[in-house]
Amino acid sequence: MTSTNVTKEAEDPGPGGYAAARLRLLTEGARSGPPRRTALADLTDRWLGGLFAAGAEGARGVSLIAVGGYGRAELSPRSDLDLLLLHDGSDPGAVAALADRLWYPVWDLGLALDHSVRTPAEARKTAAEDLKAQLGLLDARHIAGDLGLTTALRTTVLADWRNQAPKRLPALRELCEERAERHGELQYLLEPDLKEARGGLRDATALRAVAASWLADAPREGLADARRRLLDVRDALHLTTGRATDRLALQEQDQVAAELGLLDADALLRQVYEAARVIAYAGDVTWREVGRVLRSRAVRPRLRAILGGGKPAAERSPLAEGVVEQDGEVVLARTARPERDPVLPLRAAAAAAQAGLPLSLHAVRRMAAAARPLPAPWPAEAREQLVTLLGSGRPTVDVWEALEAEGLVSLLLPDWDRVRCRPQRNAVHLWTVDRHLIETAVRASAFTRRVSRPDLLLVAALLHDIGKGWPGDHSVAGETIARDVATRIGFDRHDVTVIATVVRHHLLLVDTATRRDLDDPATVRAVADAVGAQGTLELLHALTEADALATGPAAWSTWRASLVADLVARVSGVLSGDAPDAPEEAAPTAEQERLAIEAVATGAPVLSLRARPEPSTEPSGDPEPLGVELRIAVPDQEGVLPAVAGVLAMHRLTVRTAELRALDLPDGVDGSVLLLDWRVAAEYGSLPQATRLRADLVRALDGTLDIAARLTERDAAYPRRRGVVAPPPRVTVAPSASRHATVLEVRAQDAPGLLFRIGRALEDAAVRVRSAHVSTLGANAVDAFYVTGFDGTPLPTEEAVAVARKLEETLRA
Repeated sequence: MTSTNVTKEAEDPGPGGYAAARLRLLTEGARSGPPRRTALADLTDRWLGGLFAAGAEGARGVSLIAVGGYGRAELSPRSDLDLLLLHDGSDPGAVAALADRLWYPVWDLGLALDHSVRTPAEARKTAAEDLKAQLGLLDARHIAGDLGLTTALRTTVLADWRNQAPKRLPALRELCEERAERHGELQYLLEPDLKEARGGLRDATALRAVAASWLADAPREGLADARRRLLDVRDALHLTTGRATDRLALQEQDQVAAELGLLDADALLRQVYEAARVIAYAGDVTWREVGRVLRSRAVRPRLRAILGGGKPAAERSPLAEGVVEQDGEVVLARTARPERDPVLPLRAAAAAAQAGLPLSLHAVRRMAAAARPLPAPWPAEAREQLVTLLGSGRPTVDVWEALEAEGLVSLLLPDWDRVRCRPQRNAVHLWTVDRHLIETAVRASAFTRRVSRPDLLLVAALLHDIGKGWPGDHSVAGETIARDVATRIGFDRHDVTVIATVVRHHLLLVDTATRRDLDDPATVRAVADAVGAQGTLELLHALTEADALATGPAAWSTWRASLVADLVARVSGVLSGDAPDAPEEAAPTAEQERLAIEAVATGAPVLSLRARPEPSTEPSGDPEPLGVELRIAVPDQEGVLPAVAGVLAMHRLTVRTAELRALDLPDGVDGSVLLLDWRVAAEYGSLPQATRLRADLVRALDGTLDIAARLTERDAAYPRRRGVVAPPPRVTVAPSASRHATVLEVRAQDAPGLLFRIGRALEDAAVRVRSAHVSTLGANAVDAFYVTGFDGTPLPTEEAVAVARKLEETLRA
C-alpha cells in the first residue's frame, strides 16, 4: 500500500481507518527503523489531531501534547501513547468531555495509554514533585490545539529544568544508578532489558536531559547511532512477539535477529552490546563532568572571596611522563606530544589505573587521533606499562573501557576485535568474552605475590580465552594467538613459550582435578608432562583460580579449590628436584674492574650513567630492559644498599632491575668493593646528572644526608596518589636455594623508596647482603636477597624466618 493511501486512511477520525493504516505501516517490509517510527508517529498525530478537532469544537485554551517517547517520535509497534491534555482552566467541563473523546478511541483499539489532564500550573507543580514527569515534559511536542499554550509550557519547563539542574541532576543520577542495580548492565546480560538496564534506552534519555540542562553534554560521537540500534531491536522484538516488551528473551533472539536481517542471535547480542557500551561510556563521562561542574560551582564562590576575584587555575599533579592529574581526572601534560610518543596511551592508562582515576575523554581522544601501531616487538616501556595497567586491580576495568571506546585497544591488540562484545551462552558466565578477560586480569592481580613472574600471569590472564573468537577448540587457537601476541609485545622466547603453554592448558588443572583419579600416577604424570616446569605450574595454578572467580560464583568453590591444590601439590612433587645454588657470577668486565680499582683508590663511590642500547633488530635478539644503565662501585661498607636506593628515590628514579655483588679484585689490589649494576628510569622529566648522584651518595654514606627525612618531607609536600589496593607484601625464605647464603624472596607493590626501605630493614636486622637480584615487572617488585650473618655463613633457620617476618611487617606498615 502506498504512503498516500495510508495517509488517507489515517485522516478518517474513526479507529477503523487508523487501525488499518497502522497495520499496513507495520507490515511494510521495505520500511523499518527510524523512517517507520517517524511515519508511525505522524500517522498517530494525524489521527489524534482529527479526534481533537472533532471533539474540541467551541473549546479554547486547550492543546494536545505528546510527551516522553511519543514526544520524541520514537514509537515502536507496541509503545505506549504518552499524552498530556493541557488547558487554561477556563472551561473544565468542556475539557473533560474532550478528554473522553480522545482517550476512549485509544483504549478501544487496545493501545496502551499514559495520559493526564492539567493546567500549565499543575503541570509545573507535578514536574517539580515528580522527576519522571519532568523528564517526560522535556520532550513535549505539540499535536493539536492552542500552539501558544504548548510553546509557553515548553519554555517554562525547560527554564525550570535549567534553574533546578544543580539539585535535579544528582537525583537523576541516583535514579539511573538504582535502575542499573535492579536490572544489571545491558552490555553483558544474556536476556537484557533494552530499556531499563544500564546502557539502555532510559540512560540515553537521561543523557538528553543532561544536555538540556546546559550544565554538561554527553560525548555525541556514536551516541545517536547506538540509540537507533536499540530502538530498531525493540521494534523487531515488538513485531516478533506481538507484545509491548523490552526484555530480549533467549527464545526470541533468533526471530528478532532474522527480522533485522542479522546472521544469528549472537550477531544480534553483539550489536546490542556494542550500542549499550557506547551509551554506558557516554554516561560515565557525562556524569563525571556533571560532578566536576557542580563541585566547581560549590567551591568557586569561597575561592573568589579568598583570592579577591578571578578564576583560580586548576592544580595539575604529575603522575608520569606527559601525564598529570587535574580535577580528579588523568589528562595529558601541556608538554605531551602524542604524535611523537607512541607509548603515551599505555603510560597514561597505567598511571590512571594506579592512581584510581578516570582517563579524561579529551585526553583519550587526543591520543587516539595521533595513535599509530607500536613497532614489533614493542619497546620495553610499552610492555612494562601494559603489565602495570593489567596489575592495577579494579580500576583497570574503567581505564580499559576508556581505551576501548576510542579504538586504542584494537590498535594495540588487533586480535581483540574477535572477542569484543562476544556473548558467552553459558549461565555460569557473567560477562562477555572481552570483559571476562579483563576481569580475570583483575582477579589475577590479587595473586601476584604467589608467583615469581607476575608479568607472565597478568598477560596470560588477558589472553587465556582469546581463541574464543576463532573456530575449533579455543585453547588450541588461543595458544597460537598468545604466542604471536606475546612475541609482538616483546617477551623473549622462553617467556613466550611459558605464556603460550599456560593459555593452552588454562583448563587443565580444574578439568583434571574434578574429572580424573588423582591417586593414579599416570594422571599426575600427564599433567606434569604438559606443564613442564615448576614456574609454569605456579602460574597455571594462579590463573585457574583467577579464571574461575572471574567467570561467576558458580565456577569456584572450596571443594574445587582443595582438589586443584591437591593436584598441584602432587604435580609439584613430580617436577621438583634439588634446587640449584645461585648461578656463578660472571667474570668482571674491563669497565667493572676499572670502576672497582678507582673506588678503592679514592675510597669513595664511583659511578657511570649511560643511555640504554636500542632494542635488538635481529630476529633472535631480545629487547633491552627498560631504563638507562647505572653502574656503581663502592668500597665495601655497611649501608650501601639503602644509601644507593635512597638517593635514587630522592631523585625520582625508578629502579627497574638491580644487581648487587661483592667483586673480587685483581691480585695486588687491596680492599673489597661492592658493585651495583642497575637499570633506572626517570618517573617523569629528565635524568639527573651523574655528578649530582655521586655527591648525594657520598653524603648518604658518610651520614650527612638524612635520606629518610628527605623522602618523608617530599612525600608530605607532594604526596603520590595511589588508588590501587595492592595485595600485601610477601617475604619468604627460599629453602635450599643456596649453600652459601640465606635467600629472602620479596614480592611487593613497586613504590618510590621501596628498595631503600628493604635495604634499611636488612641493615637493622644485622645481616649482610652478599648479593641481590631486583626486578620490577609492571607495578610488581620481585626481589631476591642473598644474606649472611657477619661471619659470612647462612642464617640459622629460625633466625632467617624471624628476619623475613620482620621485613614483611616493615613493608606492610
